[in-house]
Amino acid sequence: MLSLWRLLRTRRDLRFLLSAGLVSLAGDWILRIGLVYHVYALTGSTVATGLMMLASFAPQVALGSLAGVFADRWDRKRTMIVADVLLAVGLVPLLAVHAGKDVWIVFMVMLVEGALQQFFAPAEQAMLPRLVLDDQLLTANAVTGQNQNVSRLIGSAVGGVLAAAGGIAAVAFVDAGSFLGSAALIACIRTSGRIDAASEAKAMAVSLPRRIRAVAADTLAGLRICATHRVLRGLMIFVLVSSAGEGVFGTLFAPFVQHVLHGSNQAYGLIAGLQAVGGIAGGLLVASLAVRVSATRLFIAGAIAFGAVDLAIFCYPLIYVAIWPAAVGMVLVGLPGALANAGFMTLFQRSTHDSYRGRVFGTLATLEGAATLVGTIGAALLGQSVGIIPVLAFQGAACMVAGVIAARVLHGTPAESGAGMASSSRPRIEGA
Repeated sequence: MLSLWRLLRTRRDLRFLLSAGLVSLAGDWILRIGLVYHVYALTGSTVATGLMMLASFAPQVALGSLAGVFADRWDRKRTMIVADVLLAVGLVPLLAVHAGKDVWIVFMVMLVEGALQQFFAPAEQAMLPRLVLDDQLLTANAVTGQNQNVSRLIGSAVGGVLAAAGGIAAVAFVDAGSFLGSAALIACIRTSGRIDAASEAKAMAVSLPRRIRAVAADTLAGLRICATHRVLRGLMIFVLVSSAGEGVFGTLFAPFVQHVLHGSNQAYGLIAGLQAVGGIAGGLLVASLAVRVSATRLFIAGAIAFGAVDLAIFCYPLIYVAIWPAAVGMVLVGLPGALANAGFMTLFQRSTHDSYRGRVFGTLATLEGAATLVGTIGAALLGQSVGIIPVLAFQGAACMVAGVIAARVLHGTPAESGAGMASSSRPRIEGA
């Protein structure tokens, strides 16, 4: 804990980046929860709410890799500020939504917002290692994970209330304000977000067709780096399996609570939110372990334990049907989830050179989106024919297996020698 407070006290720019992330993520959760509530209230259709979520999710698959390339070409700090401002402006059309016939506007807004988010995320992840020393990176990633959990708790609680009290307009105004607040905080960061000046000048000197070909080559390079770099290959395997599992979870968890546990919608909301509580506790645990336990061990232990707890959550109703074990399990699963997330991001950042970190993150984001989509479709098809419990149990077991595979792939790698690994493994790419 002392290392956590020391890090926050001594790293001014990190405080601004984390504060910006917390404000923006809370706004995102308010928007997501508020829109789901209001769209369903306007249409009475679960198909409409599903299409809205698909619209926000599709840009990750379509643009993740490409946006990562530009995160390596543009000033990272400026990219985040511009993205935040455009995200705020992009919410304005929601003010025209008054009835079910206007719901198409929500779909278009979510597509635009999802696309802009793809440019913010890789710039943020590429910027973070510039703000801390290498031995502080694991703790910094643990705090970043805390942002996600705290914002989820705040946003989930406020979003539904805002939507009920003020409708879509209130939700849109609050989220727009969060984006503008985030932009202001990022503008206070003193560390430069610029890429290498020589590389930037070289890129601008070539013709437009050559620039397009270079962007395409860099996009493919992100995938090649993930496939050929030993550590990144292990992380990629885990992303594919765990993201498919997230798609399964997102599709079948509500039916699991309703039809297997015989719980209400209120019970579903409570249980789903409790994972954030465990995540907060897990983040504090990571911060206390960061100086004694390697990122590799935290990632592997967290991934395997996460799958094991998931498996227990979805199998216990075979013996005993009640709500409270699922609630306890969701708190517990947040602990290893926080360990795995912090270890994962630290390994990713230490295994990538600053000049291609954005495109590698974009590639992983695209793979994550595609795998989540596969998991969502697979769960929708198999949930009816195979059953809810078997499919959910399979994703928990698959997460455990992915952790074991990652452990074998990462065994013996110099995963903690951050700077050395990043520089020695730099691939031959055009000038992730």
